[in-house]
Amino acid sequence: MSHSRYKSLRQRKLAEGYAEPTEVVEARREIRMSMALAKAVYDRRVELGLTQAELAARCGLTQAKISRIEGSDTVPTLPLLARLAKALDATLNIALDDADTRVTFTAHHDAA
Repeated sequence: MSHSRYKSLRQRKLAEGYAEPTEVVEARREIRMSMALAKAVYDRRVELGLTQAELAARCGLTQAKISRIEGSDTVPTLPLLARLAKALDATLNIALDDADTRVTFTAHHDAA
């Protein structure tokens, strides 16, 4: 089944009053959080012009670990998030809400 067909089917079911099981709703929320972090790490790394290997060296990690973080395949611990923020020369900001998750890195210094 193609993604667009699945999405249409899901939207139709939800419109008809179908309620997804709590586990599915929670799993979707966790995936959104992980993807928000992955995108923030990727965006900041690219903004700095770093490769995954270069970021990994700054953090004391492997390139594969950075790849897993950016691929949303793993959720880092708080100490690892602190190391990432330091390596990215930024403050990590995470806003969690039932309906929205925002993850951003705010640069410590402007490049100007």
